[in-house]
Amino acid sequence: MLHDTLNSDQPCPCGSGRTFNACCEPALSGVTPAATAEALMRSRYSAFALGAVDYLIDTLAPEKRQPGEAELLAEQTQVTTWTGLTILDTQAGGPQDSIGVVEFEARFDSGPDHGVLHERSRFRRENGRWLYVDGDVQLKRV
Repeated sequence: MLHDTLNSDQPCPCGSGRTFNACCEPALSGVTPAATAEALMRSRYSAFALGAVDYLIDTLAPEKRQPGEAELLAEQTQVTTWTGLTILDTQAGGPQDSIGVVEFEARFDSGPDHGVLHERSRFRRENGRWLYVDGDVQLKRV
């Protein structure tokens, strides 16, 4: 199980309004790949919230992976609590597309700091699976 404090019938961390088992859990558990770029982005948000480091690496474009990535992600997921996600825009990224863009804001707490990560993320589909490529990030402290 990904996280022993989240039951499958609880609301999904990505804020879709669906239960975890009907939303991001199938992608995170490897049962069903994310069908769209937005679904991958939502599942990656849930992976950050739940500390699913292997999923984050597996869904990152291979050319973007760096030595020590797992350790860095594990540390980040331990010190950051993700508190909400808002999808602002999507471009392409549908089930038949090969590329997509998702713009979002993710709210977080990290120790005494609170902030919003605003990102315009780029995705590509390879061998039937969506991958996160990169993004333009703005970090706002609130």
